[in-house]
Amino acid sequence: MPLLEVKIPPMGESISSGILAKWHVADGDVVKKDQPLFELETDKITSEGTAEAAGKITLKAAAGDEVKIGQVVASIDSDGTAAASSAPAAAAPAASAAKSAEQSPAVRRLAAETGIDPASVAGTGKAGRATKGDMLAASAKATEATAAPAPVPPAAKAPVAPASPQSALPTPQSSSPASRQTRRKMSPLRAKIAQRLVAAQHEAAMLTTFNEVDMSAVMALRAKYQDDFVKKNGLKLGFMSFFTKAVVHALKEVPGVNAQINGDSIVENHYYDIGVAVSTEKGLMVPVIRNCDTLGMADIEKAIGDAAKRARESKITLADLEGGVFTITNGGIFGSMLSTPIINPPQSAILGLHAINDRPIALNGQVVIRPMMYLALSYDHRLVDGKEAVTFLVKVKQAIEDPTRLLLAI
Repeated sequence: MPLLEVKIPPMGESISSGILAKWHVADGDVVKKDQPLFELETDKITSEGTAEAAGKITLKAAAGDEVKIGQVVASIDSDGTAAASSAPAAAAPAASAAKSAEQSPAVRRLAAETGIDPASVAGTGKAGRATKGDMLAASAKATEATAAPAPVPPAAKAPVAPASPQSALPTPQSSSPASRQTRRKMSPLRAKIAQRLVAAQHEAAMLTTFNEVDMSAVMALRAKYQDDFVKKNGLKLGFMSFFTKAVVHALKEVPGVNAQINGDSIVENHYYDIGVAVSTEKGLMVPVIRNCDTLGMADIEKAIGDAAKRARESKITLADLEGGVFTITNGGIFGSMLSTPIINPPQSAILGLHAINDRPIALNGQVVIRPMMYLALSYDHRLVDGKEAVTFLVKVKQAIEDPTRLLLAI
């Protein structure tokens, strides 16, 4: 049977190349059909490549290589499955060599400089792979073992003179620059995020307005109906569905925020596809939840949970990230008290949520303790006036403090 070529799959019309971030398998491994093989990073998404057939795999590209769409990075020999399983002893050296070959460029460089085989190092990385820190530690240990003087027998020890104040001072230990810093190439996704954030600040007249919201009503509603909600839908009722619905409500009340600038034209949107920022190991991604005006709370919670899971597992697609009209980002899950989020172009506004903290507030002439959250709306002042921005944020605040407004659309 001819070898099956493993190629870099199409990612979208605007993506022509990417970085082969890591292999999930080693050269010579026997793989199963649909087994994840590699992780590919592009300037827009991170995705996985899977095996189209079972067999013995031969790698033709190393982790860290830049690869083109359609490039052959491995081959699978389905006839090699039985042969590989019948010779486990002979496969051990190959597996060790493959383990060394699949390391990062920094680890391979240190291996060449120090002569230490990464396969012999107890790695702390994924699948037991040696990291740069592991290699540096192994190198330092080997150097200490070589440089350590032989112990002096007790009888041969000379009398020790009393130490002077100056000689009692600790001697600074010298360390190589490599042990004080770690350098790695910026991933295409991280580089693209940086480029877009800088461009947004340069191109938009960005301004941020703030407000605070009393979360008592939403928290009481969740506590009252959480068990019934879980029994019916199989997932918990979170805060994001409330804020998504509140944003849709505010966009309908203040349609000027649901627009964008295209050249010298203003494009008004009449749909409500809301982006929800998700933090991943590769960087911030904003999957879009479609038609939020037609979805119920459970549908929104399911859609957000599914999108976040696929983003963190590198299974998000380019189509999942395109076409949003507004973005919500929640720094509160990390404890953020207040921030000024950056607009996600070409959108004209973004809502930042923050941590919920009990704070004293004045209510009906009395000081009471309530769970309060700061809200931040960053907007493009070229398109959105201050009055519209403040009104929009007030509408969100009102909807959260009195969720009945969402039901009655007032």
